Amino acid sequence: MKKGLALVLTAAFCVAAVTGCGNSSKETKAETKAETSAETTAETGKETNGAAEAGTKLTVAASPTPHAEILNAAKELMAEKGIELEVVEFTDYVQPNKVVDAGDVDANYFQHLPYLENFNEEQGTKLVSAGAIHYEPLGIYPGKSNDLTNIPDGAEIIVPNDATNEARALLLLEANGILTLKEDAGLNATANDIAENPHNVKIVEMEAAQIARAVEDADFVVLNGNYALQANFSVENDALAKEESDSEAAQTYANIIAVREGDEERAEIKALVEVLKSDEIKSFIETTYEGAVLPIE
Repeated sequence: MKKGLALVLTAAFCVAAVTGCGNSSKETKAETKAETSAETTAETGKETNGAAEAGTKLTVAASPTPHAEILNAAKELMAEKGIELEVVEFTDYVQPNKVVDAGDVDANYFQHLPYLENFNEEQGTKLVSAGAIHYEPLGIYPGKSNDLTNIPDGAEIIVPNDATNEARALLLLEANGILTLKEDAGLNATANDIAENPHNVKIVEMEAAQIARAVEDADFVVLNGNYALQANFSVENDALAKEESDSEAAQTYANIIAVREGDEERAEIKALVEVLKSDEIKSFIETTYEGAVLPIE
């Protein structure tokens, strides 16, 4: 595998206990087979319903929870298709896109499409969705306060600082009567779009991965589903409010498999999406996460 991946994985391991490092020469051979398979598919136009050449290896960057867990549950099903699935864990929302764009890994699984589109625009990358897999309801969780109907004046609420998830958090706060946004703010909303703020709440922006650690420092926090799970929060039992299945967010923020533009046609990638949308993996998601993660139909 390219030297870039070795460097990225080494650094990530030191910082965030990244797993999935392997023998360099073996990975190079596996990557060569994957590239050869993709080239063959492109040249012949033949696909075998998600099947791939035996011995093919597919490397996917993912957030630990729930993405890596779901991928690990899919390994056996992928093996039945002749594909060895390697999962490389990252705990941030930037490196997984960078290593895919660099060609160091084949795909990633951690984000929704609006975030990817915003990342492409800001970073100049050309990553695309190969398929939507699941949805994680965003939730409002208690910190120093635990009653949304009796919010202290000047309460601090921590929200994700990336553009798409901040808008999503603000829409959730609006849906629960905490503030009102400008009429045309929608999915592009920022704190500057707050039109009415009867409780004078202070919106504190923070990197999404760090929010759960700051729960005791704020009155409320708005957490992405995967980070809530990592912090041992239960969406059903601990969230004071969450996005509903019929909300605009639920229809928009499904988590996807992201790849370099053109790779969505690779047989191995199509096989991965097919497996992740299978009844077996849907059942795993439903029984494991009890409403915190919902499979996309």
